[in-house]
Amino acid sequence: MLASVTMCDYFDAMKKLSPMRYEDVDLAPAAAVIQELTSVPGLGQAITVRAAKAHLSGLLEEVAHGREVVITSGGKPKARLVPMDAGAGRRPFQGTREHLKTMPPWSGGATAEELVREDRDSREW
Repeated sequence: MLASVTMCDYFDAMKKLSPMRYEDVDLAPAAAVIQELTSVPGLGQAITVRAAKAHLSGLLEEVAHGREVVITSGGKPKARLVPMDAGAGRRPFQGTREHLKTMPPWSGGATAEELVREDRDSREW
């Protein structure tokens, strides 16, 4: 019964293919995004939310290469996509320790867990 089944070895055909490099990838999505971008006075490059959803990958590539894009909805700006800089303008939050030093020391009383439990128990179901 198995003698009538034709078998095909796909692995030999796959071995003959050369591996794809990143440079070989077609950049058509980026070109489609560029066609969707419009210049808006005072805002710069803008794209509608519908077009941004349709071309999100290409849009992110454009932003990663330094282009700032404003996303509009109903003709009004809703969001701005800007490239990520490696830590530019960011600093770790340091206020907690100083804030805790200004707080009065705990002098007893109910804990947060006790207050939450009391609130839950007091509700009528």
